[in-house]
Amino acid sequence: MLRKIRITLATVMMIGITWLFLDFTDTAHRLVGGLAKLQFLEAVLALNFIVIAFLLVLTVACGRIYCSIICPLGIMQDIFGWVGKKAKKNRYTYSKAISWLRYGVLAIFIVALVAGVGTIVQLLAPYSAFGRIATNLLQPVYQAGNNVLASIAEHYDSYAFYQSEIWLRSVVSFIIAGVTLVTLGVLAWRNGRTYCNTICPVGTVLSFFSRFSFLKIHFDVEKCKNCSLCTKNCKASCIDYKTHTVDASRCVVCGDCISVCKHGALKYSMKAGDAGNSATDPSKRSFLLASTLLATSALAQQKDKMMDGGLAEIQDKVAPARQTPLTPPGSLSAQNMALRCTGCQLCISECPNQVLRPSDDLMHLMQPVMSYERGYCRPECNRCSEVCPAGAIKPIRHEDKASTQIGHAVWIKKNCIPLTDGVECGNCARHCPVGAIEMVPSDPDDDESPYVPAVNEARCIGCGACENLCPARPFSAIYVEGHEVHKEI
Repeated sequence: MLRKIRITLATVMMIGITWLFLDFTDTAHRLVGGLAKLQFLEAVLALNFIVIAFLLVLTVACGRIYCSIICPLGIMQDIFGWVGKKAKKNRYTYSKAISWLRYGVLAIFIVALVAGVGTIVQLLAPYSAFGRIATNLLQPVYQAGNNVLASIAEHYDSYAFYQSEIWLRSVVSFIIAGVTLVTLGVLAWRNGRTYCNTICPVGTVLSFFSRFSFLKIHFDVEKCKNCSLCTKNCKASCIDYKTHTVDASRCVVCGDCISVCKHGALKYSMKAGDAGNSATDPSKRSFLLASTLLATSALAQQKDKMMDGGLAEIQDKVAPARQTPLTPPGSLSAQNMALRCTGCQLCISECPNQVLRPSDDLMHLMQPVMSYERGYCRPECNRCSEVCPAGAIKPIRHEDKASTQIGHAVWIKKNCIPLTDGVECGNCARHCPVGAIEMVPSDPDDDESPYVPAVNEARCIGCGACENLCPARPFSAIYVEGHEVHKEI
């Protein structure tokens, strides 16, 4: 029963979290968006004390079930491990905890987190690793399937689906996601939970509390025949059948050992003495665990390319070299983004305007930055602030976003079409949502001279409409330079 409950709830969680990263219609966020906020590290960074307290109490009460039911990377490893067991049964062995590695990695992670060295944090954070895999590797497949359905629907004059452009946001992020998937897949296929119990900082933190959990897996020594099936099926390598001990700091309460024991020598109970003569009906314990984990779910719920008149394809834009990267409205500052963002890329996968993409900067690798080659940050959109689980992008209202300055526009004279081609333009001024740009004579003493844009930096919010809609190619004649600290105007 324990194993069945675990598999059922893990399946629900895995489907929900994966759908969050794949969906581009905002449907998933409205239905299961709260699941992302249940991730432990993200809750800590967001100072979500209710979720933190809930997860710690859950761990003290039931053990490290977080790792097998709530963490999507842990569930993904279980899937690979299940495939490995199909190829070869009874494949695991007991091994002692590699404490120096576990605590060493945790110490490095904490130092990197405090110092704002985002690259180390992104590479070690479990939820972020899964997010990169889902965004870079799975979402394009999902979009391709959607586009096939959209083509079929269009043939029958139906608009049930619409086309979604598939594009590579970052080569670096794509490669890292691929390497992560292969590495974790091989480790889980061969050795089960190696990553969780030697590298993962969240698993190490929760191991401190799971040592003292009320419910643990215990041996009934009188029933045990030392057949070793429990050890050979423990993906955490934490059961020593010779000494009849289970390392609760590494056990993720998957229930596999109980299901394979032919002699009923293993029980999930309050103490070792309960294993042989439990005062609590096992079915009641299973019901209690199921109720607790279902409460988790309840808590969680708190463009096509532009064409020139349809005759010729416009040359793709090239991103300018910004001295200061642009961070989304609600992120407050580059420092806040660096300290809180775990690089899960949920905001990137959810951005409907194709503005966000992973950074290639070594110090902030895979954290979201803004660029306007494919769209601009529309004042009426606040999707990224709604989905961020770590508090790196704070929730921001539409009216507040329209008055938040994340950068300012800069005019590049040598690229401006009225001067290079001798034609009228004014696209930037016409489409500026805050009226921060006006067209003025290029020669102040000659009203007949070509009109060029003049930027009022005090009014500009850095949305990028001017940069995106500028017809100059490949470099826009006007681009947005970021601000280290955002401000209200």
